[in-house]
Amino acid sequence: MAKVEDSGSRWAAAVWVINGPNLNLLGRREPALYGRSSLAEINRRLERLAADLGVAVETFQSNHEGELVDRIQEAASRASAIIINAGAYTHTSVAVRDALVASGLPVIEVHLSNLHAREDFRHRSFIADVAIGQIVGFGPEGYELALRAAASLIKKRPARGESGRRPGGARRPR
Repeated sequence: MAKVEDSGSRWAAAVWVINGPNLNLLGRREPALYGRSSLAEINRRLERLAADLGVAVETFQSNHEGELVDRIQEAASRASAIIINAGAYTHTSVAVRDALVASGLPVIEVHLSNLHAREDFRHRSFIADVAIGQIVGFGPEGYELALRAAASLIKKRPARGESGRRPGGARRPR
């Protein structure tokens, strides 16, 4: 896990990358579908890109829904944006969705494969309507695209505390 670098400000520009179940198996699990890059390799690429973009990045992976919810809740007070690949919880977890809404942070949903070209049950995301956007089907590059988007969002918004409000935030359900 990359540590969040705090330049003395409680509101350092930090992007938290949260990964759900089975993503710890990347590179070994169905490489024809998910690619040959491991999660550790993806995280290293994100750390290098974050340094170039002038933001901090913290990465986390769990196979346990409650741990994902705890991490999202923690991000609410320590991060500026969330990138999430909730894995199978994308299609099943109201708890993860509700935690993302409660965080008030901008959320970018990422998936290595194109969910819309897969089984019908994968076409429905519980996260999509609370995310600013989705990046699907670009493999590991999708994480980098999401980090670039998150950094851009952060830089366009006033820092927390400047206006007394949190920047952006997830859209509320329709």
